[in-house]
Amino acid sequence: MVQTNSAFMRPMNISQELATVVGEGPMPRSEVVKKLWVYIKKNNLQDPTNKRNINADENLKKVFDGKATVNMFEMTKLVSKHLS
Repeated sequence: MVQTNSAFMRPMNISQELATVVGEGPMPRSEVVKKLWVYIKKNNLQDPTNKRNINADENLKKVFDGKATVNMFEMTKLVSKHLS
């Protein structure tokens, strides 16, 4: 049997800013990341020249501390601030 990381799967509360992008919580962090990527791809926000960069629209800027562009690793850290 595979041991799952319960902290990763535990439903988290989502800030209002993040909820406009991924929907209302609570939901596990893995689900938040999945929905974030759906939003990024649907709105064509991935940088075409450097796929690791995300170009934020108005909704994502609220999640990304007002930054216009963040890389994938920075995105994870910024999103964490919106989960509790």
